[in-house]
Order: sequence, then structure tokens, then C-alpha cells
Amino acid sequence: MNPVRVLVVDDSATMRGLIGATLRRDPGLEVVGFAADPHEARAAIKALNPDVITLDIEMPNMNGLEFLEKIMRLRPMPVVMLSTLTVAGAEATLRSLELGAVDCIAKPTGLGQAGEGLNELADRVKAAAGARVRPVGSPGAIKAAPASYRSNGRVLAIGSSTGGVEALLTIISQFPRDCPPTVITQHMPATFTPSFAARLDRCTEASVAEARDGAPIEPGRIWLAPGGATHLEVVGTTTPRCRLTVADPVNGHRPSVDVLFRSAAAAKERAVGVILTGMGRDGAEGLGQMRKAGARTLGQDADSCVVYGMPRVAFENGAVERQVGLDRMASAILDLCREGG
Repeated sequence: MNPVRVLVVDDSATMRGLIGATLRRDPGLEVVGFAADPHEARAAIKALNPDVITLDIEMPNMNGLEFLEKIMRLRPMPVVMLSTLTVAGAEATLRSLELGAVDCIAKPTGLGQAGEGLNELADRVKAAAGARVRPVGSPGAIKAAPASYRSNGRVLAIGSSTGGVEALLTIISQFPRDCPPTVITQHMPATFTPSFAARLDRCTEASVAEARDGAPIEPGRIWLAPGGATHLEVVGTTTPRCRLTVADPVNGHRPSVDVLFRSAAAAKERAVGVILTGMGRDGAEGLGQMRKAGARTLGQDADSCVVYGMPRVAFENGAVERQVGLDRMASAILDLCREGG
């Protein structure tokens, strides 16, 4: 296989050097050029035709978000954003993922953190090269929440990673006020999850917030796992609650989808598990436990995934009862979680 051709766009010469050196250590990647601002980047894209762009959110002349929007409208291609771990950076990162960026990674705050901050970049860039990229505004019209809906009390556990921001916004925006009691683990840095929970809350009639230890899992409530320090679990079957546990990463992730799904398996037929777009295999084993215990399980199909990794592994190991496209996923979930469903 030919190496993935990467264009690095960043206004800092030091950061361009760090990113380039990091990517060049991977034989599956070839850094074909550098650009200091969007104007240079536009010319480099035409001249070099890269497979993937790494793009800094904060740049002079035209910020990264404006440039990303132009790319996704005029020449859609895989883009991995680099962002600072700040509140403003989190908001900008979420907006970039909504605009069509495949993934985001935190920029190191200094030379001492360079290796730690960029240690996942090569894998993220390679995954992005195989991602399905859509032009801005192409996911399709979001359907309105059903006018009449009553939850049957089944606990809904959702896991997602790369591409999950778009997928979760699409699904949750179609949930009614009395939505299924829902818990979500999305792979995301700790600084980003508060902003993402607030973004989800604005797009739905239900209530969305970062999960709190001991918070009740009940209809109309959607809890998002905080990033970074803990895993989110479901405890209790008659009156389920959130539990945040301090433990080592699982499958390289904290929070881990497998941890969430394994805990939800205790609810047996009173649970529904959904695995969405993402790189790797986190969640596949836990979803298998849910299905064996009697839970209903759904997986996002290949055509609608940004990265068909986690759902593919779950499907191949028998954990997924049925594959569903993103445009039909909300209605499929609600059918399983409504009275009589």
C-alpha cells in the first residue's frame, strides 16, 4: 500500500516541525508539504493533492474553521484538527467536527509535552485517510421528534468515537422530551465533554448533561460520560443510576465503551445497546455481553459511518443484532424503547 500523503497546516514553524517529525516516524505516512496559513494551504492542496490535512484551528488571515468550511464545501477531504485544550478551543473543536472534520487532537502546550500530546496523531491521520467525508450540510434532513412517545423504561447505552459528534447530534436531536433513559460514552478529552453535553442539550427536547456519580438514569435524561479521569457505568436494575469509577484505561480509552456496555448487560432484556462510528474495537466485547444477556443491540452500518471500525468488529463477533444507517438510527432506537416496543 502507498503511504498516506499528509499536508501540515499550522502558523507556528515550531509546531509544523513537531507535527512533521511525529508523522514521519510512521512508515505508513508521507508528509508531502507544509503551509503557514490558509492561503498557502489552498495552493498546496492544488499542487500536492494530499490524502489528509492536519489543520490548526487558530491561524492568521483566516481561522481554521473558516478554511475548513471552504474545504468541505468546495473540495471535501479528510481533515484532522489540532486544537488547544481550552473552553474556547473545545467550542471551536466541536464546531469543526460538525463542519465535517474527521477527528481532532489536542495540541501540546509546550515542547515538554510534545511527545505526549501528539502520540496518537499518526494513528488518527491513518484512520482519517479511510474515512467517509461528506460535504457541508450533506447528512440529510433531521426528522422531528415523535409527537407522542412513552418510554418503556429500557436503559439505552450508546458508544461512539471518531465521527461520533455528528452521529450523536443526528440521533439525539430526534429524541422526544420523554426519551429513553440514556447513557453515552463518546471518546473525547475531558475539556471537551462539558461543551459537547451543552451542545447536545441545545439540540433536543430532552435533558442532556455530563454524568454525575449517583445520578438517576430515567426517562427524559441523557447522561454523557465525562472525559479523562473516570469510566461511566450503570448500576442497579430497578432504579438504575450512574456510577463514575476511577480505573485504568480499557482498550486505550477512559471512559471506555466496553466498561459502559458490560455494566449495562446486568439489565438484561431491560437494556438496549448501540455502537456507532469509531476507530478500533472498544465496545465490541461489551456489546456482545449485552446481547448474550438478552439486551437488544444495534450497530451503525458501514455506509453511514465516518470510520467503520468499532461497529464492524461488533458486527463480526455477533454482538450486533441489526445494522442501521444513521438516518434511521433514532427511529430504530425509539421503536425498541417505546411502550409496546
